[in-house]
Amino acid sequence: RKGRRRAMGRFTMENDRLAVTIDDLGAELVSVYDKKYKREIIWQGDPTWWKRQAPILFPNVGKYYGDEYLYQGRHYVRDQHGFARDYELERMEESGNSVTHRFVSNEETRKVYPFDFELLITHRLTGAEVEIQWQIKNTGDHEMYFTIGGHPGFNVPVLPGTAYSDYALKFADDQNELKYIHIDMATGTGLPDKVYTMPLADHKYPLSKALFDLDALVFDGGQIQKAGIEMPDGTDYVTVLCDDFPNFGIWAAPGAPFVCLEPWCGRCDNFGYEGELKDKPGINHLKEEEVFKKVYTIAIGG
Repeated sequence: RKGRRRAMGRFTMENDRLAVTIDDLGAELVSVYDKKYKREIIWQGDPTWWKRQAPILFPNVGKYYGDEYLYQGRHYVRDQHGFARDYELERMEESGNSVTHRFVSNEETRKVYPFDFELLITHRLTGAEVEIQWQIKNTGDHEMYFTIGGHPGFNVPVLPGTAYSDYALKFADDQNELKYIHIDMATGTGLPDKVYTMPLADHKYPLSKALFDLDALVFDGGQIQKAGIEMPDGTDYVTVLCDDFPNFGIWAAPGAPFVCLEPWCGRCDNFGYEGELKDKPGINHLKEEEVFKKVYTIAIGG
């Protein structure tokens, strides 16, 4: 049926094509069920490989060098990918085709991130697309610094009798190559001095389990506004549309049956970075009462 239904800690909205479920924990997208083809698109969080599904990364994408950052001369210890994903978020607004969650700074967050903020996360269902919008407001009295990103994982392979290597990454029609860097696996930070080229044939690149042996592929410079996964027969399986995102990650746990397509506004530190947070390459900043908005879309093919 169409419309919405409530479950403890989760919200599901659906239309003729998709049923979409968002968990109140981190406002995480935990299911996109394609009714037409009777299949689940979102990785279901098998902890053997990776326990999460589509976490929001805030107030930091990836790791800080040495697992700490410097702000006004003081060191703050922080894990990768921030803390928003680990909080139960308040469900503010819900309708038949959208839900908005709210997260505000508190005494606990200020200990590790000394800024006041309000974060609104909206999921909206339209046809065969799920739109994810982030809105961040600086509610404090001094400039705020952050990075933010999406991390949705998609089941691959999804068709019975097919292999991971039968699928391909697919990019915008005008792209014939992309440049990426790797992550230093010991520190989880970027290695920008060595840039690799991903040559595209017909704007595609075949998937292989070995592709992620050195962790994520990190694309800087706003190269990726569109990235998807193509079915073995050449049709679209799923596409992430992300206009005006400066960074993008593609990752899977080595050997795992999924792929993450990750639109980011900012990313992990570069290896060796020990400067102030405000001077970090790619950092976002908001003045008092200023608002940051960004939207990306997950489009289901076929």
